[in-house]
Amino acid sequence: MASRTKLSGIQRQALALYRGFLRTARLKSPEERRRIESVVSAEFRENAKSVDRRNFVYIEYLMRRGKRQLDQLKNPDITGLSTLEINKASSIPEQRVEHDLGVSTGRQ
Repeated sequence: MASRTKLSGIQRQALALYRGFLRTARLKSPEERRRIESVVSAEFRENAKSVDRRNFVYIEYLMRRGKRQLDQLKNPDITGLSTLEINKASSIPEQRVEHDLGVSTGRQ
């Protein structure tokens, strides 16, 4: 039996948040489910690569923001996520590129 690496508290919280998004995506339409899963997966991967593991203040901020977004997504009136894409080729050399998960309603 392979031994598993013990996860820290914040790693367990991040994993629970990720699972929460995937569970909530199952409640949406099939095409929106695939889109939500894709956006959430990309967001978590990008943050896993780009955020320093010792930057607890920023990680906690991302966790709070994610929980708020998940709570909004759980609302039955919310049909899915919208994303904000920022051009990576920026004239400011040290600008951090960040994807923000927003929510969209079926209403226009």
